[in-house]
Amino acid sequence: MAKRDYYEVLGVDKNADEATIKKSYRKLAMQYHPDKNPDNKDAEEKFKEASEAYEVLSDKEKRQLYDQYGHAGVESQFGAGGFSWENFTHRSDLNDIFGDGFSSIFESLFGGGFGGRSSGRSSNRGEDLQIELSLSLKEIAEGCEKKIKISTKEACDKCDGSGSADGQSESCSQCRGTGQVRQVRQSLFGQMQTVSECPSCRGEGKIIKNKCGKCYGEGRMGKVKEISVKIPAGVEENQYIRLRGQGNVGPRSGSRGDILVLIHEKQDDIFERHGNDILMEYPVSVSQAVLGDEILVPTLGGKVKMKIPAGTQSGRLFRLKGQGIQGLNTYSKGDEIVRIIVVIPTKLSKEEQEAYTRLKEFDAKRELKPGKSFLNKLRDIFS
Repeated sequence: MAKRDYYEVLGVDKNADEATIKKSYRKLAMQYHPDKNPDNKDAEEKFKEASEAYEVLSDKEKRQLYDQYGHAGVESQFGAGGFSWENFTHRSDLNDIFGDGFSSIFESLFGGGFGGRSSGRSSNRGEDLQIELSLSLKEIAEGCEKKIKISTKEACDKCDGSGSADGQSESCSQCRGTGQVRQVRQSLFGQMQTVSECPSCRGEGKIIKNKCGKCYGEGRMGKVKEISVKIPAGVEENQYIRLRGQGNVGPRSGSRGDILVLIHEKQDDIFERHGNDILMEYPVSVSQAVLGDEILVPTLGGKVKMKIPAGTQSGRLFRLKGQGIQGLNTYSKGDEIVRIIVVIPTKLSKEEQEAYTRLKEFDAKRELKPGKSFLNKLRDIFS
């Protein structure tokens, strides 16, 4: 069965803000929670469906991908089996709804542990990093590869990332090496057993007594490294490129986070972007417009010839097929729209004045009327 639209699942508009999305999820989570609906598979499925929708729509990057590409855009954010509780990154929001330590019920629903845990221990995943990258229109049109220097946290070279000066660690006495503590508490739905991260070892299940003197037990140090970023053709302003496993290494040999590359478009001196089409203005003389001519028009790939027919009016639009920007993840290209601007001379020689005076006699015989505005023409060509 096809997945329902995430906005439909949460019952919110596509322009809904974060507060509205969270409020709607809270209502659904309370309504369909398994403890309130024991042995009700339909309620359980709706609870899972709402949690998946909330994970996507409450995350700026995932929401952007979903709005642009639908469910296919966020498939890569989850595992091969689809969304699971390990993919849910909003524990603090659940604490607001149900109270602290409320992850155990979700483990039975989604499988695995909260936030990427397995066997109850913290993954010690490193932080994601974000960098901003400004690209020219030509780089965006063709795609490119950029080398960037970035400060990251790498494994300590003295303790090999263990955080221990002697390589030794002890099992945590509070959680007995599990990384979790269990509590029985009274909730809105009755008595419940909850599982939370062990406060003593922070979910690792072990304690380091003799900490490394260089990294002070963290197992990592700051370092500047150079990364390579491949930019596909057709990216747009404020889109992200995720470099998986290139962010900070986690404390004490933890897994790496990601790097998010935020794209910005530099303003071009000639072209203006409209989706995958580009627009430019080209000046011609009065004689060129009246008599017609062949001109060399700049494009992102170099200059091309374009014919101007006799009688071309200022503001007329010409379309150069395939001279625009290659679409993201496609082989199709947009077009280049050339707007002709007839330049009226402001300083004339005596000879030119005499020539225009003679032309004025012919102009007096023509009846001029206002026509369709350029803005309307532009709306037509981009509609």
